[in-house]
Amino acid sequence: MSRSNPHITIALCTYNGAAYLQEQLQSFLNQTHKNWSLWISDDGSTDDTWKILQEFQARHGCAHDIRLLHGPGNGVCQNFLSLLCHPDFPDSYVAFADQDDIWLKGKLSRALRVMRDDQQEPVLYGAQSFHVSQDLQPLGRSKMPKQKPSFENAIVQNVMSGHSMVLSPGARRLLRSFGCPREVPFHDWWIYQVVSAAGGRVVLDTRPVLLYRQHETNVLGASRGLAAFVMRLKAIGTQTYKAWVSKNLDALWHCRCHLTHDAREKIRQYREAHVSRGAGRAALLRGLGIKRQAALGTAGLYLAGAMGWV
Repeated sequence: MSRSNPHITIALCTYNGAAYLQEQLQSFLNQTHKNWSLWISDDGSTDDTWKILQEFQARHGCAHDIRLLHGPGNGVCQNFLSLLCHPDFPDSYVAFADQDDIWLKGKLSRALRVMRDDQQEPVLYGAQSFHVSQDLQPLGRSKMPKQKPSFENAIVQNVMSGHSMVLSPGARRLLRSFGCPREVPFHDWWIYQVVSAAGGRVVLDTRPVLLYRQHETNVLGASRGLAAFVMRLKAIGTQTYKAWVSKNLDALWHCRCHLTHDAREKIRQYREAHVSRGAGRAALLRGLGIKRQAALGTAGLYLAGAMGWV
């Protein structure tokens, strides 16, 4: 792999995305970094998505390797993980893409520059985005986390947006060694946990690199505002959040040989005390250094732990 012009595989997962897909595909062509291939996994679209993809492959397949695959039909998380674990998937940098965003033209070159062309170490890159309406009217922008990414944070919170993520080849190999655990709920949260738990480097770029389209068919919209706050409260109150955390940690524990000693110990203690509640449970979370990005969120986490909700 050339260090001066490294190859990047764009991993795009689609499902009934015909309304916005053309603009995202065009933004790939507009990239200043031209050494890329495109692997697409469609999860059973019933609109014109597949037709659009075939036409794009026919027009641009000579300049770029473009592969069209049928996904497992088990939702967006499994679609991305199964694509990453495909036996023929290239040993390269990997840039994840959603079907309804628009990349800024320097997205790939920016990621490579910030990652410092580190091909062996597991490195996970994430960046910021401009939030736009479905007709591309500005709505604001994402906010940088207050603290550095860490496994202690990743246990209970995801700060890595899947649509901006880029993996180094070393991180891609690490993720493949974990396979496609069916129980994990979100691919981007899972990837953040795996890389940080294995001692890899997690990099959050301050620069926006894409237009993040907000519309009623988003699987998950931007995690801000009253609606997002209510959704988080509902997830905690209904034990959904507790189940998410538990499933992630169970999957990590199953492949604990790839993790650092410190990460294994934190997972072990957390899982062993998962059924407890009260002040002792809150003290355990604090003692393990488990925290959310904001101080108020961390206080809420400890309270939820005392109630047995996390």
